[in-house]
Amino acid sequence: MSATHAVNRRIVLASRPTGAPTADNFRLEEAAVPALQDGQLLLRAEWLSLDPYMRGRMSDAPSYAPPVEIDGVMTGGTVSRVAASRHPDFHEGDLVMAYTGWQEYAVSDGTGATRLPEGFAHPSHALGVLGMPGYTAYAGLMDIGQPRAGETLVVAAATGAVGSLVGQIAKIKGCHVVGVAGGAEKCEYAVKELGFDACIDHRAPDFAAQLKAACPKGIDIYFENVGGAVFDAVAPSLNIHARVPVCGLIAHYNGGSLATDSTALLRSVLTRRIQIQGFIIFDYYVNRPDLHAAFQHDVAGWLKDGSLRYREDVAHGLENAPQAFIGLLQGKNFGKLVVKLS
Repeated sequence: MSATHAVNRRIVLASRPTGAPTADNFRLEEAAVPALQDGQLLLRAEWLSLDPYMRGRMSDAPSYAPPVEIDGVMTGGTVSRVAASRHPDFHEGDLVMAYTGWQEYAVSDGTGATRLPEGFAHPSHALGVLGMPGYTAYAGLMDIGQPRAGETLVVAAATGAVGSLVGQIAKIKGCHVVGVAGGAEKCEYAVKELGFDACIDHRAPDFAAQLKAACPKGIDIYFENVGGAVFDAVAPSLNIHARVPVCGLIAHYNGGSLATDSTALLRSVLTRRIQIQGFIIFDYYVNRPDLHAAFQHDVAGWLKDGSLRYREDVAHGLENAPQAFIGLLQGKNFGKLVVKLS
């Protein structure tokens, strides 16, 4: 395909949200794809990943990464096919994982683009179980959580892209695993399909009491990706020398209040010598290639032998990405959320 004849549909940030994003914060537009220069390649997205961190990029508040500019293409990882190439390392037809954003076409100089191996059976897995969410689960649990057989682990968003893998890997390591999810269907899935020992519905009026009962020996590892009322219920049961990897706080992304009992939290941190460590997974890509290699080896093996189960929630069409993303922040997805581009 000639780049000069391609029309690129893209979704840009029309305005910054106040509270929860709405459809008005996004705009679908068309633009011409420029002609390729030497050293460039044209990528056509086939799969787009939707992830909670994108809500932070819609805000201009200080963060670990720059925000999306107004009228700029929404950020995001894709699995794309090389539609045309003037780059010596990439050839037409190659499948690559790259951060080209919410758009059908992108011109790249190859920076940050990773070619998928020949015969990669499930290309969308490069955006989930074998990609950034999977590595987030593996690195946070293994490097910070350091699970040991017989310990109790609690993970919120237990059927999501990260939480489902955290719990399953902890089970492989011999832990007692308790998930937290929204609704009976998700909780049943966590226990019957993912093999968790228990899963508690955070919407239940007696949620805190149920969580405590499911963790009779206290909590040794809490994998934090939600915050809010879930953390408030977890904190009193954290054991001496508990570990709390913190990779996200989705309960606060839309402007919700922070944890309500910070004084009690700080006292627990002091008296129980609790390690709470925030982490950004992109740092691990740069600083821990050894851990990334271990992740790829272990998770691919667990998928192959059936130790890990993985579920995707697929939306269809770029035009439906905003509504799917809004639903993600409301907990409406069931599994790793991806968009299949037509």
